[in-house]
Amino acid sequence: MKKSVFTLERARQLTGDVWELALAGDASAIKAPGQFVNLELPGKFLRRPISVCDWTAEGLTLLVKEAGAGTRDLVRLPAGTALDTLSGLGNGFDLSAAPENAVLVGGGIGAAPLYGLARRMLAEGRRPLVVLGFRSKSDAFYLDEFAALGLEVHAAAEDGSLGTKGFVTDVLAALPDCRYVCACGPTPMLRAVHALPRLTGGQFSFEARMACGFGACVGCTIETRTGLRRVCKDGPVFQKEEILWQTSP
Repeated sequence: MKKSVFTLERARQLTGDVWELALAGDASAIKAPGQFVNLELPGKFLRRPISVCDWTAEGLTLLVKEAGAGTRDLVRLPAGTALDTLSGLGNGFDLSAAPENAVLVGGGIGAAPLYGLARRMLAEGRRPLVVLGFRSKSDAFYLDEFAALGLEVHAAAEDGSLGTKGFVTDVLAALPDCRYVCACGPTPMLRAVHALPRLTGGQFSFEARMACGFGACVGCTIETRTGLRRVCKDGPVFQKEEILWQTSP
C-alpha cells in the first residue's frame, strides 16, 4: 500500500450513472489488474474504494458508478482536484493461473478491472474472450474499448436490447469451450457463474462495502474453505475452489 496524491485530469460520462476518470500520479504500487485504490473525498469521513480499470507509471483510469453521495461528488469534482489516495490495495488477478482460453466475465461496473487484465494478457500474447452483461443497452459501456483491443466481445442485456437477451451465464452456456473464467460483478452474478457445471476453474473478484480498505476493520469478510477472509486484504480476487456460498454476502 502506498499513500500519495493523484490529480484528477478529466471525467467522461459513459452512461447515465457510470463515469471514466483519468488521474495523474505515481501508480507504481499497483502490480496486478484487479487491485483497487481508496480515495479521500472532500467532506467525507470514509474513503471510497474504487477498482482500477487501467494504469501506467504516470496515472490511473477508473470507472466509477454513482452509488451514493460520495461517488456522486467524486465524478463531479473539477479537473485539477488533488485526491489523497491509498493505492496498490488488495490482491488482483493472477495472470500465471489463467489459461490461454480464459473468458473474462463482467457484470455492470465489474467490467472495469477486466480491461486492465485484458491488456496485460494481450501483452503476454494471449487473446481472451470477453463477456459483459448489463441491464439494458443504455447501461452498456466499454464494449468498443474492449473491441478496440482486437478481442472478441459478447454482450448480454436483461431486457434483450443488446446482444443476448438474459445474463452472462446465458452467453457462457452457449460457448463451446468455456472452462475457466476471470469474473467480476455483483455477488448474484458471481454465484451463478461459479455454479456453471462445465467450469473447472476461475478467479472471482468480489464487490464489497469497505470501511478501511486494508484489513483492519474486518468488515468485508466472506466465507471460504479456509475460514473467513477479508475481501479488501485477502481479495478482492479469490480462486474458484476457495469460495463457499452458504453464508457469503
